[in-house]
Parts: sequence; C-alpha cells; structure tokens
Amino acid sequence: MNGWSAFARFLRTDPSDAGCGGAMEVMDVYADLAAVDEQTAAQRYPGVAAHLQVCDPCAEDLAGLMTLIRANGHGPGGI
Repeated sequence: MNGWSAFARFLRTDPSDAGCGGAMEVMDVYADLAAVDEQTAAQRYPGVAAHLQVCDPCAEDLAGLMTLIRANGHGPGGI
C-alpha cells in the first residue's frame, strides 16, 4: 500500500469507527451479543460495527470468539 492509498482509506473512514482499541475494549461483550443476534450487537455498539466492516484483523478476532462461544453451546448454531 502506498502513501496515497493509506490516505484515501483514511478519508473514507466512518467518523463513528471506534478503532482497534475501542473495538477490543468491548469485543467480548460484542461477541456474546453477536452470537445471539448480530443486528442487536451492531445497534448497541455502532462504532464497533463500523470498525469491523473495515478492519480484517478485528473482524477475524470477532469470528474466532463467536466460533468459541457457539462451540460451547451459546447462540444460534451452538452444540
């Protein structure tokens, strides 16, 4: 990624984006909610939802947490 690409991406950043730090602060709670109802989680934490749309590493962390939550019998698809 060159400097202009990074700058262009920065300009497209949603002002409500919580950033990696903000998302990580509540990722466990967000994952618990999202495992049951992703729309509710996004409505309750819109800044985190905005961030997860653009940050692949944080989205991967969420997916891992939700897999673990569901594997332990919580949320839809739980065993």
